[in-house]
Amino acid sequence: MKTVISTDSEQVAEHFGRCPEFTVVEYADGKLIKEEVIANPGHHPGYLPAFFKEMHAGSIVCGGMGQNAKMLFDEAQIETITGISCTIKEAIEKLLKGELKPSDNVCDPGAGKGYGLDKTECDHEESEE
Repeated sequence: MKTVISTDSEQVAEHFGRCPEFTVVEYADGKLIKEEVIANPGHHPGYLPAFFKEMHAGSIVCGGMGQNAKMLFDEAQIETITGISCTIKEAIEKLLKGELKPSDNVCDPGAGKGYGLDKTECDHEESEE
């Protein structure tokens, strides 16, 4: 199985299409086979679902995703796992154990619409850590 995780530094990115890079993991029987980080090739309607389908991705992991993107991934038969807020390492560990479950979007859908990869702000409340 191959899963794509929206990535911002060491964290699962809050905005799927607006992340600077993606971590692509390939695994089988609960064991990691391969992990690589690729630059986001760009955020254009319909492009990323086709791009990841060509890579044979079976699922996408992210903090948030708009309804149009989710619909396009559904059409491409790629599962979307949204609402994930943790480090990439934690996401991969949960994925391998079968414990990564979708929940509500971390960000409001449409946050950053029209800004592409250059957007530096979003419409969600910042958490204090």
